[in-house]
Parts: sequence; C-alpha cells; structure tokens
Amino acid sequence: MTLRPSAPTQHAITVLGHDRPGIIAETTERLADLGLNLEDSTMTLLRGHFAMMLVCSGEAPSAAIEAALAPLADDGALTVTVRSVAPDDPDPVRGAPHVLTVHGGDRPGIVSSVAAEVARVGGNITDLTTRLAGDLYLLVAELDLPAGVDATALGAEIDRVATDLGVGATLRPVETDEL
Repeated sequence: MTLRPSAPTQHAITVLGHDRPGIIAETTERLADLGLNLEDSTMTLLRGHFAMMLVCSGEAPSAAIEAALAPLADDGALTVTVRSVAPDDPDPVRGAPHVLTVHGGDRPGIVSSVAAEVARVGGNITDLTTRLAGDLYLLVAELDLPAGVDATALGAEIDRVATDLGVGATLRPVETDEL
C-alpha cells in the first residue's frame, strides 16, 4: 500500500484594525518564515481601518501561526484571527461570470436587496466592493450565475429592486480574462 503525502493544511487568517504602514509586510513575512504559502488574499482600507483576509497553506499548526502573528496585536490596534479551513474543491463548478454595478443615493437596504435577487436564482457573489462618496453610493459585485439562469430576467428583477430603492443597476456578462 502506497501512501500519498497529505495535502498541506489551509488556514484562514484575518487582520483587522487601525491602519498603519507595514501591516502587510510584517504579516506576510511572519507567514513566510513559517513556510506558509499565501494562496488567496484580499486587503483594503475601510474608512481608515485596515482589513485583510488571507488563505495560506503549509504544515505549520494554527497555534504556531497565532503565536507568530500575536506581536502584531500587542498594542491593541489590530485584531488577528487564525483558523484551519477545509481545502478548496480542486475542480469547483463555476457559473457564468457577471458584474453587477449599483449606483445612486445612499440609503439602507441596497446591498441586501440586490444580493437577495442574486441568491434567489442560486447565484454566488464572489467579490463585493462598496464605496460612499458624499451621498453617492457605488456597489460593484462579481458573481457567478448557475447554468440555465436567465441573466436578462435577473437583470430586470435587479433593475426593478434598484428602481424601488432610487438607484440604478447594471448586470452584464464578463469575459473571464476581464476578471
């Protein structure tokens, strides 16, 4: 009986808190020192607060990663979390990629209303960004729609919901090289 080597463990890591120079460099250096490979990440500033999510793989246990990253949170300005996660499906079934944009006057319920329409047809939002500039609200979402979903009908429903909210919306298919 031949044993295959086990796949490296994957870890989801979040770093949140008051922004300052060097957070990304310090975090990723500590992870590299543990031999972890950074496989997926997103990092942004949200109104002066730094937000980073990473998925790393490697042999280091969660406790070692937590210990290595703990100094980042020593002054209380950052919060760091680490948890093991199941590896991604190597051959995930992807839907048809689309981009949804919503813009207009800011008000509560925009994200929940348009996201509900996407969820209603089994669509998956794979990335979502919102920005507020004065009273102008902008939402940009990348999503996958399952095979058989009528994107035109979904776009009409999103447009109806957006009109009720007093904003504009556009759903369009994307070529995979655009993402």
